[in-house]
Amino acid sequence: MPKNPILEKAQQEMEKSAKALQQELGRMRAGRANASLLDRVMVEYYGVPTPLNQVAAITIPEARVLMVTPYDKSSLKNIERALLESDLGINPANDGTVIRLVVPQLTGERRKELAKEVKKTGESTKGTIRRIRHDGLNELRKQQKNGDITEDELYDLEGEMQKLTDQANKKLDQIVADKQKEILAD
Repeated sequence: MPKNPILEKAQQEMEKSAKALQQELGRMRAGRANASLLDRVMVEYYGVPTPLNQVAAITIPEARVLMVTPYDKSSLKNIERALLESDLGINPANDGTVIRLVVPQLTGERRKELAKEVKKTGESTKGTIRRIRHDGLNELRKQQKNGDITEDELYDLEGEMQKLTDQANKKLDQIVADKQKEILAD
């Protein structure tokens, strides 16, 4: 039996939710340098707000240091201003050619707070997965009501939808556990 398009759509949406969670958690500062911390930083470049990664190279020379090397040296001041105005909470060190961002070591208390925040974000994404499942089940019931599928097929498809949901939740749990482990590690 070919896979039902409703199940395929639900599976794709669940996978998108997992990817979105990974991206969101990647932006969290875990005491280590990570280039994705700078993803949302916008730099005023010739009067146009431009993503930082389009006006500068971002490298990680050490475990807790991000180095921003502008492609155009004249944009160094604008990059520094954008980093200061961002919500990073890290002061940039400008040496005239590159900007260094030293990611501070996290305290034990802050690590625990971040781990809770990670869990909260994961639970929020699980809510999205439940909504996707709910919408998919409603579509399947409509198909059965319209006579497109039989009651037995509906029962089987509901079981498959639950399997998809369980797999997605397991994946989310793993993503959250990995991030918590990263944060709580010294």
